[in-house]
Amino acid sequence: MTATSSQTQSKSSAKPIPEWINQLVLAANQFIVDRKSPKHPDGKTIIAGYHWFEDWGRDTMISLPGLTICTGQFDVARSIMVTFAKYVDAGMLPNRFPDSGATPDYNTVDATLWYFEAIRTSHEATGDDQLLAELFPVLAEIIDSYRRGTRYKIQLDVDDGLIYAGEVGTQITWMDAKVGDWVVTPRIGKSIEISTLWYNALQIMDKFTQMLGKNNLDYERLARLIKKKGFNRFWNQDGGYCYDVLDTPNGNDASLRPNQIFALSLPLMGKYSYPPLLTPEREKQVMAVCKQKLLTPYGLRSLAIDHPDYKGVYGDDIYQRDGAYHQGTVWGWLIGHYALAHLRVYGDRAQVEELLKPMAEHLMTHGVGSISEIFDGNEPMTPRGCIAQAWSVAEILRA
Repeated sequence: MTATSSQTQSKSSAKPIPEWINQLVLAANQFIVDRKSPKHPDGKTIIAGYHWFEDWGRDTMISLPGLTICTGQFDVARSIMVTFAKYVDAGMLPNRFPDSGATPDYNTVDATLWYFEAIRTSHEATGDDQLLAELFPVLAEIIDSYRRGTRYKIQLDVDDGLIYAGEVGTQITWMDAKVGDWVVTPRIGKSIEISTLWYNALQIMDKFTQMLGKNNLDYERLARLIKKKGFNRFWNQDGGYCYDVLDTPNGNDASLRPNQIFALSLPLMGKYSYPPLLTPEREKQVMAVCKQKLLTPYGLRSLAIDHPDYKGVYGDDIYQRDGAYHQGTVWGWLIGHYALAHLRVYGDRAQVEELLKPMAEHLMTHGVGSISEIFDGNEPMTPRGCIAQAWSVAEILRA
C-alpha cells in the first residue's frame, strides 16, 4: 500500500495525498476477490458491497477505474476485464453471477457500456495495446448487437442514434428496484445515461480503431448523429435541465434525476477528448439545478425534493425501502461524477475538494474506514444500505 500511495502521489505531484484518501486505498482492496475458472485460474472480480452483495457486472465496471487503475493495480484490472469478456452474450455483460454456478443473469443495459469506459481508463493509464487488441473484437460485437437489437428490446433507433431499452415488467437501468411485480422506476425508453454511455462508447471505439489501425466501422458517424440530433431531444427548455427518459409509453419523462450528470462528467479531456453533448450554457444550467435540488454532502438525491413521488427516508419494510431506493435516496457514488462535472465546467479545484470533504468525516461514523451505499435524502441524511460499497469508494478515489 505504501508503494502504491507513493506512486500515486508522485504522478500528481501537486501536494501530499490526504490521509483519508490513503485510507480509501486500503478500503478499495476489500472489494477485490477471486473469480476463478478453468481458463482463468487467477481471475478477479469486484464485490459490490458488504455485507450482502455479490459481484455484479454493473458495479464491477463502474468501480474498476477507481479501485484498480487509480491505485496502480493494473494486473488486477486486466484480470477483471478479461474474465468478464468471456461472459459477454448477445452483446451483454452479465449483471449477476448466481452462487450456484447457474447461467448468469443478463438483465442490465448499462453494464456493457460501462465496460468500454473501464477499458478506456485502463488503456490510458497503461498503454497496453496487446490487451486492447485482445478485447477489441468483443467490443465490436457489443456495438453490433446493440445496433441490431438484443434482449429487453435494446436496440438502436437509426433516426436519432439513441438506444431504446426496456419492456413491461423489467428494470434494466441502474435504478432497478423491484418488489414482486412492482417495478418502481421502469424507465422504459431512451434513458439519458444510456444515451450518454452509448455516445461515450462510440467515441472510444473510434479512438480504438485508429490506435489499432483498423477500419472505422461507422462509429464516428453514429456519434455525430447523436451529437447533432438525438441528444438535443433531451433538453427540457421549460425546466432548464434534461429529460430523464425519452419516448416512454407515457411520453418524455421530465422527472429531475441525477442521470444527466454523466453528460457532463464523461466527456473527456486529453488523449480521449471528444465534443461534449451539451452546450456550455446548458451545462451550467444542469449544474445549477442539480446543486439546488439534488446535491447533498454525501452524494446526489435520486429524485428532486419537490417531486410528488419524492421519498426522503429509506426504511421500514421492503416495499417502503425499495419504494424510496431511487425515489429520493442519496447515492454516494454519484458525488464523484458531480465533482468531476464541476471541475470540468468551472475548473475550480478548491471547490471540488470541499465537495469531497464530508466523506472524510463519514469514514469514522458508520462502516468505519469505508463509505456507505446510500443515505437518506432528508436531514440528517442517515447512512443506509451496505456499510461499505465498492462504487462509493471507487468514485471518491477517482475524483
